[in-house]
Amino acid sequence: MKNPIHFNKSRILALIFAFFYVFSFSQQVETNALEIDIELINPSNEINNGIAKAKVIGGKAPYQYKWTNQSTPINSAESKGLIEGMPYSLTVTDADGNKATKEFELKAKSITEIFNSNVQPAVDILGAILFWDPFASLGIYDPVVYSSYQNINLPKEIIDEETQKYYLKEWLVASGERVEKGQEIAIIEDESGKETLISAKSNATLKHLIKEGGLISSESKAISTTAKKLGKLEFDQARPILHPNGDKKKSNIPFIVIWLILGSIFFTLRLKFVNIRGFLHSIDLAKGKYDDPNAPGTITHFQAMATAVSATVGLGNIAGVAVAISLGGAGATFWMFLAGFFGMSLKFAECAMGVKYRFIDDDGRIFGGPMNYLRHGLEKRNLTKLGKFLAAFFAFLGIGASFGGGNMLQSNQAFKIVSEQIPILQGQGFWFGIGFALLVGAVIIGGIKSIAKVTAKVVPIMALLYIIGCLVVIGTNVQHLGTAFMAIVDGAFSADALKGGFIGVLIVGLQRAAFSSEAGVGSAAIAHSASKTNHPIADGFTALVEPFIDTMVVCTMTALVLIFTGMHESSQGMGGVELTADAFGSVVSWFPVVLAIAVFLFAFSTMVSWSYYGMRSWTYLFGRSKKGELVYKLMYLGFVVLGASVSLGAVLSFADMMILAMSFPNIIGLYILAPEINADMKSYWKKLKEGKLYINPKFLKAKS
Repeated sequence: MKNPIHFNKSRILALIFAFFYVFSFSQQVETNALEIDIELINPSNEINNGIAKAKVIGGKAPYQYKWTNQSTPINSAESKGLIEGMPYSLTVTDADGNKATKEFELKAKSITEIFNSNVQPAVDILGAILFWDPFASLGIYDPVVYSSYQNINLPKEIIDEETQKYYLKEWLVASGERVEKGQEIAIIEDESGKETLISAKSNATLKHLIKEGGLISSESKAISTTAKKLGKLEFDQARPILHPNGDKKKSNIPFIVIWLILGSIFFTLRLKFVNIRGFLHSIDLAKGKYDDPNAPGTITHFQAMATAVSATVGLGNIAGVAVAISLGGAGATFWMFLAGFFGMSLKFAECAMGVKYRFIDDDGRIFGGPMNYLRHGLEKRNLTKLGKFLAAFFAFLGIGASFGGGNMLQSNQAFKIVSEQIPILQGQGFWFGIGFALLVGAVIIGGIKSIAKVTAKVVPIMALLYIIGCLVVIGTNVQHLGTAFMAIVDGAFSADALKGGFIGVLIVGLQRAAFSSEAGVGSAAIAHSASKTNHPIADGFTALVEPFIDTMVVCTMTALVLIFTGMHESSQGMGGVELTADAFGSVVSWFPVVLAIAVFLFAFSTMVSWSYYGMRSWTYLFGRSKKGELVYKLMYLGFVVLGASVSLGAVLSFADMMILAMSFPNIIGLYILAPEINADMKSYWKKLKEGKLYINPKFLKAKS
């Protein structure tokens, strides 16, 4: 029998040994455990410029840095452009797969930073509503963007040089062969004989697009599908396209786009393609053929149209289209054009009702727009409470939209673009804003008559200036006409997977058209309510031409400039206006100056028109007194200065979203009023065919 005392001693020694072993192992694990130390830097009082620098202790290098800021590369230990006062997180993964996460928040110091961080949650909430994707939520389709291949382009440093012609000297791997990431696959050389090696960026199958000895000039802006592309790396299986931080890119179908497009299609069908049947008549109305000087109202059909067009033809036609084309490729142009076509009918409906339900006081001042037809039109259908709510909601959104998207955004972007061409203005946003406010004030203080007179002169000039510039760029590259339209049609129906697939191209095009023409937003109905007419439906016909000018002409011209110059394929991360300016500059070096002038005029005309929209929303909520109107105008001019002199970030985003949100109450009311709109249109058509409409005598003389 074993000695129990000896057994206990052995057991105790074993336990002590095990304890020390576990303790030393845990100390080693603790020493090798991942720890994240983050240095937070707030370099100035400017918003959205915060910096976070990560230092990792322990673990095994190399590390991956997964920031919640999607624009920060996954291999970067530093994240820039952070919003002060907003929560972020960083997850670090080491070479052994160990992970550590740390949450952080950069403290907001300045008043603008604090204000910006407090508004940002409201932007996120409104954005979640406007850009919610019902189809993805129901699992009807996969919103993730996939790529089946990767282009082999000239190295970025060569593209940036823009100095020499380059040739493909030799393929080091045959077409159809497998290549590994980092493997050398081709040699290119410039005119001096200097060689550059091209390496594969992924494991894939190589496909040649250029033969040996072929020209791949960095100077060539040709839009051919092989421009600046040597070949393709085709994947065995489509791969998700990733944001720099590693998140999967998604191509959503925003609810607001569905809402606007469905409204456009509904009224096109309900009114039996009035956008086609009434187009020539709308031109006659704009020319003044049916202008009755004794009709109630203050401005002509053309002035009403010019005022409405001046509000919609703005930065969205330049910057917005450039972003759309760079995201959706050439194919987005087709869907943009088609959405503009359907939007014409929606504009017809809202502007006709805007005039029908207007109110003219004893002083001849006119109060009209969606507020009126939402309230009084629905009241006729025993929907008084709904009408009052929708009207007040629309007016509230209209005021916010006028200060933000219709004012500060325009002032802010105009200053940036003009200061790039006139360097002495840089850093002088406040004084630019003062000058801009005086210019705008000189027009809007005089009311709708003054606004209409100015826009009637400015709109044709700015549109002509911009279109001529576009035509020169297109004319210089006219040899690519056939290829351009092939790229548009092919891209619309068999879209480049790298641009987001068919759904992505479709939605990018529809979204830009919906945001650009403002059809369904109801803003144009406010301008048209001041028109001199005895027939409200006539202004519906006048309004038909607005989406045609705004989207089907100006937006399409911008898109063609980008496609003809090849900028849609080589954006290299440029912003919207910068991309368009580069396209203009590729033809004539001083053309960006012409673009800057056009953008300034676009911004000015948009601000002038939106002042009237906001003022009518203001008077609906706070009364029709002249003093109240003056208070609004002075506030509006103050926001002009603010927009040019301060970075407003979330405030601008929120106010710009309010323009889109105006479509909710507006289109609900229009659906309810659809039978009335259709009946009024039929009655008007009958009078027109029977020759019972007033015709201006000068047109009768011209005919005789």
